[in-house]
Amino acid sequence: MKESVAVTITESSQTGEARRAAMALATQLGFQETERGKVGIVVTEIANNLVQHAHGGVVLLRSLKEHSRIGIEILALDKGRGMVDVDECLQDGFSTAGTLGNGMGAIHRLSGLLEIYSVPNQGTALLAHLWPDPAPHLPEKFLEIGAICLPKRGEEVSGDTWASEVDSCRSLLLVADGLGHGPAAASAASAAVRMFQEHLHRSPGAIVEAAHAALRSTRGAALAIAEIDFEQQSMRFAGIGNIAASIFSFTEHRHLLSHNGTVGHEIRKIQEFSYPWYANGILIMHSDGLSSKWQIDRYPGLMQKHPSLIAGVLYRDFNRERDDVTVLVAKGMGSNE
Repeated sequence: MKESVAVTITESSQTGEARRAAMALATQLGFQETERGKVGIVVTEIANNLVQHAHGGVVLLRSLKEHSRIGIEILALDKGRGMVDVDECLQDGFSTAGTLGNGMGAIHRLSGLLEIYSVPNQGTALLAHLWPDPAPHLPEKFLEIGAICLPKRGEEVSGDTWASEVDSCRSLLLVADGLGHGPAAASAASAAVRMFQEHLHRSPGAIVEAAHAALRSTRGAALAIAEIDFEQQSMRFAGIGNIAASIFSFTEHRHLLSHNGTVGHEIRKIQEFSYPWYANGILIMHSDGLSSKWQIDRYPGLMQKHPSLIAGVLYRDFNRERDDVTVLVAKGMGSNE
C-alpha cells in the first residue's frame, strides 16, 4: 500500500476511528490477535496524546515491507506545545492489568521502533513501527525510506504515487504525479509505476522514455527517477515536470534539475544529470502538493532522524491541502556515523 491512511484527531471520540483504521490494516496484513491488540493499544495511546497534550493532530498509517516481513507504520503529527525532554516522557510505566497502559511508556514498550522529533512550542512528530513477529537476521541495509502519499481532501484515491527498488549495489526511486486529481490521475501515475517496474534494469532516462510512450493514452504525469549507485557513490537523475528533488549531506545541499513537460504528452528533452552520493546522504523528492518553501536547516537535528519523521514534519508544515501530495525521503544508512 503506497498510499497512507490519514485520520484527523481533534477530539477523544476520534481515537476510536484511528484504532479501527489501524486494526483493519493489521488484519489485512495478517497480524494475529495478540499483535493486533498491540497495534490497537499503541494507536489509541498515540491518539489520546494528540487530544490531551497537543489539542489535536493527525495519525497516518501505512504498510511496511522489509524483505519478507510486513509491518505497520504509525506516524502522529501535531503543532502542539512539544516536549522539553523526550527521554523523560518515555519513562511512564506499562500496565499489564488489562488497561491501555501508561501513555508514552506503553507506546515505547510495544513498538519495534519508536522515534520522536519534538520542538517546544512547534509540535511533535512521533513514529512507531510494529511487526507481527520478531525480527529475523536481516541483510545489511544501505538505504532507509520514508514516504507519505495522500489524496487531495475529498478524493478517494491519490493521483500521486511512488515506488522504489533497493539492493546493495544500486537503488531506484520514483515519484509520479498524474495530471489533475482522482481516478484518471491515479491511472496515469500507476502506468508510470508499471513502466518503472518493468524497466528496473535500465537507466532513469530510459525508464522515463518508456513511460512517455506508455502514458500516451492517459492524462499524463510529472515524473522523476533517481538511481543511487552505492559502489560508485554517485546518483543519476531524470525528471519531467514539477517533481522537486534535493540531495543533502552534513556539508552539501543540491537541488536536482528536471525539464519542463508532461510524460505521455509533450517532452522537449529527456536528460540525465549526475551527482555525487554520500554515505550520509539524504534524498528528498516530492510532488507539488508540498510547498517548495521548506528549509531543512530550520529543523535542528531532524536530518539525524528516520526518513519517515523527516517526511512527516515537512508534510505537517508545508502541505498545500488543496492537492494530492507525496513526500519521499531516502537516507543512506551511513547517516548516523
